[in-house]
Amino acid sequence: MTSSPQEAGQDETMRSVVTLAQELIRQPSRGGADDYSGVLGVLEEWLTVRAVPHRRLSDTVGAPVGLLVEVAGDRPGPWWTLDACVDTAPYGDLSRWTFAPTSGQVTDGWLLGRGAADSKLAAAMYCHIAADLASRPHDFAGGLAVLLDVDEHTGNFGGARAYLADPSAARPAGVIIGYPGMEEVVVGSRGLWRATIAVHAPSGHSGSSRTVTGAITRAARLVTLLDAAELPGPDRISGFPLGPKLTVTAFHGGEGFSVTPDRVDINVDVRTTPSFDAHDAETLVRKAVAELDAELPAPMQTEVAEVASWPAFRLQEDEQPAAALLSAARAARLDVQPKTAGPSNIGNLLAGHGIPATAGFGVPYEGLHGIDERASLAELPDIYAIHQQAVADLLNAS
Repeated sequence: MTSSPQEAGQDETMRSVVTLAQELIRQPSRGGADDYSGVLGVLEEWLTVRAVPHRRLSDTVGAPVGLLVEVAGDRPGPWWTLDACVDTAPYGDLSRWTFAPTSGQVTDGWLLGRGAADSKLAAAMYCHIAADLASRPHDFAGGLAVLLDVDEHTGNFGGARAYLADPSAARPAGVIIGYPGMEEVVVGSRGLWRATIAVHAPSGHSGSSRTVTGAITRAARLVTLLDAAELPGPDRISGFPLGPKLTVTAFHGGEGFSVTPDRVDINVDVRTTPSFDAHDAETLVRKAVAELDAELPAPMQTEVAEVASWPAFRLQEDEQPAAALLSAARAARLDVQPKTAGPSNIGNLLAGHGIPATAGFGVPYEGLHGIDERASLAELPDIYAIHQQAVADLLNAS
């Protein structure tokens, strides 16, 4: 039985998406560790051959932080953005991998290698959607941007920051972020407030007859106070389904055995909600710090320095671009649910700029940020078609 021209065209597109993803995976691009010229070069060559408009984005010191694809329609309308990072998490323990992190091979229907799931397959898919639109600009209004960033896994989100700061780029009406997983569309997440805390005390000799409450003891007490801090639960009024969470994530101080250190540095990560925001998080942490300084005084007060703050966000099911993605998925008879995530993501950065975003809805995966990362290809045709339909709906494409 022969396939129809439409089916044959779809098969060719899927082969092309996988081939591009394989080439991207074979270029090491660990965030903050590898030279990004290889992975960006692959994308630039692919886009240039197909005459898809694109340009590099750079940070404030001129380092590359991504590529921006811009495809304009022939009539006025809002611009929408697809975002997929092409930098990756580190490899971890290479001895535990059963294939090379830069494999790019397809085995038993799985695409293998670091970035296969997060998010080089999505980047390849988005490039193809943009190329299709670029070939028929008279069919849609507004425009589609594709952000392919290489400063995502560092946590700096330099690509998104450069995009938003670029005066020549159209402000997006909304962003779809290409994370994997078929069961849910992430329509919101907790925000965050992060700080470093410097705890001080006089230094001394560990064998001295003089008893000194050292910085480690003081810092340990502060951790106890922070762990015991009372946090509210989910916000029943706004309907935000998660409560805030406080975690001490780092504790550094001292060296050797004979000296008690005069300083310990602690990292604190507070996940925030609409009803418990950055101000509330800082107030709670500073209250614990004040209690420490009163209970175990030291010559220098404990110092709190904010590192980052992003707001929580949550879209309604009928709010774009979530509505288009959920509608297209359900039209394809997939049981996809909206989800509010606990971890923060680039959507929080966008929320801080008043830009609605989704995060997630891609192929099934294994080993994300771990060992033997792989992405399932069996579901790729459906995922591609759903994203393509969502984009068409957003752009009022014919």
